[in-house]
Amino acid sequence: MNQQQTLVEYTLRLGDSALILGHRLSEWMTNAPQLEEDIALANIALDCIGQARMFLSYAGEVENAGRDENALAYHRDAKDWRNVLLVEQTNGDFAFTIARQFLFDAFQFEFYSTLSNSKDETLAAIAQKAVKEVTYHRRHSGNWFIRLGDGTDESHTRMQRALDSAWPFTDELFEMDEVDNILLASHIAVNLEKLKSRWNKHVDSVFAQAFVTKPAEIEMQSGGKTGQHGEALKTLLADMQSLARTHPEASW
Repeated sequence: MNQQQTLVEYTLRLGDSALILGHRLSEWMTNAPQLEEDIALANIALDCIGQARMFLSYAGEVENAGRDENALAYHRDAKDWRNVLLVEQTNGDFAFTIARQFLFDAFQFEFYSTLSNSKDETLAAIAQKAVKEVTYHRRHSGNWFIRLGDGTDESHTRMQRALDSAWPFTDELFEMDEVDNILLASHIAVNLEKLKSRWNKHVDSVFAQAFVTKPAEIEMQSGGKTGQHGEALKTLLADMQSLARTHPEASW
């Protein structure tokens, strides 16, 4: 890959993960456990979609092949998506959504904090805006994680089960490959491996307050960043892209 191709690939990974998570959260509209949470999840979803728009727009500009943010969002098949597997997992119950959200929020906080110093001015600017949003996201999901873990026997059991289910997808967040390494050498990308200790410190603190046990000896899953996805993403895309695919020439 040349520098242009790696930058497109890298930016797609960031935009795709943000957009898929935003869509997953939007599925909670009118279904959250309380009205206040309905609004909170909707706002977080909008933040994610806003981040996705900026990343996908930039990916289209760098690619320079005539694809804008809408083409990238609505006219790619699952094999062409580069989101991490964690964000595409179905919502499950509220506990699983919170576990998924907290693990990813904690990662994004560390990631955007570092990316804000990127030599790529556009990526740095997006990260500087996004880290302010993710600071709130991490606090919100962390508070819910503790509330459920340290709640009733039922909520604690569900929170532990949710963590056990989400945990196998966390190693992929820190995997480095050719794309990362090429851009890291140019001081554009983030060294994901160096984020893990800070991420572990924060999640361990929340786990302790929630009285949950950190999973161990679990087979980890990865492949999303290279286009290897499950049925969950295919189903999500069928829903998300249905209107644009049916009326590809439509404009508003």
